[in-house]
Amino acid sequence: MAQHVAIVTGAGKGLGRAYAHKLASLGIRVVVNNRCHADQPNSADAVVTEIKALGGSAVAEYSSAQDPESGLHLVNKALDTWGRLDIVVANAGFDHPQSFHKQSFANFEAIMETNFYGTARLLHAVWPHLRSSGYGRVVVSSSTAGLYGNHGQSAYSASKAALIGLMRSLHHEVKNYDIGINAIAPYALTPLTAKWFPNDWATLFSAEKVADTVALLTSPDNPVSGKVYISGAGKLREARMQETQALEWTNARAIMEELAALNASETPESASQEFERFLL
Repeated sequence: MAQHVAIVTGAGKGLGRAYAHKLASLGIRVVVNNRCHADQPNSADAVVTEIKALGGSAVAEYSSAQDPESGLHLVNKALDTWGRLDIVVANAGFDHPQSFHKQSFANFEAIMETNFYGTARLLHAVWPHLRSSGYGRVVVSSSTAGLYGNHGQSAYSASKAALIGLMRSLHHEVKNYDIGINAIAPYALTPLTAKWFPNDWATLFSAEKVADTVALLTSPDNPVSGKVYISGAGKLREARMQETQALEWTNARAIMEELAALNASETPESASQEFERFLL
């Protein structure tokens, strides 16, 4: 089998760097993406140098996730360099924690622009190619904040929750192809999260431990798609959205209390299936 080619965004440091290194160590050729910062050496170049020094194959790409053409630039880089594209790890993102009532809407939009639209642009450019080739493995970077919300992270949570909806919808569109798409909610001590982790947790919550999950999800042997996984500290958990059984409406207080007492055990495969179940 020819060597697969992967795109990893936000790969200049932290989790993205670990993902790029892990995939390269498996013989995968990697497009290492990280946007340019004025008057600073580009971290994508540094990661490419590291990978090549270890015998891997990589090339740097500098598009910003906020660039409307970033997805096309990344796809073209992979195809122009190696003539194929098999794996996408959409990792680029950032946060600026702030209470919603204190946050400017411009800042809210900037977080959504990078975290959600940056990934959506990439997948929109990638999707026709993967469908045409009939194969692909895609991982989008979500967060437990997107699953459950968090104080001071309204924009970040919204962007990461939106990615889960996008991922699950795309999963349904490619069920007849050998294309798997999943979301990962990582726990790792990185430059983005360092202020929330004690320094002595650096080894336990290393980015490399999450990279093992990305390697699993992007493997040709992985049959799983449309799922959300929480990964960190050498552990893996699947996050599922579950529902209670539907109750006939009685009165507001009674039905809310009855629903709260029920176990949530039903996991619809899609919105259409949920509607069908609701009618039962």
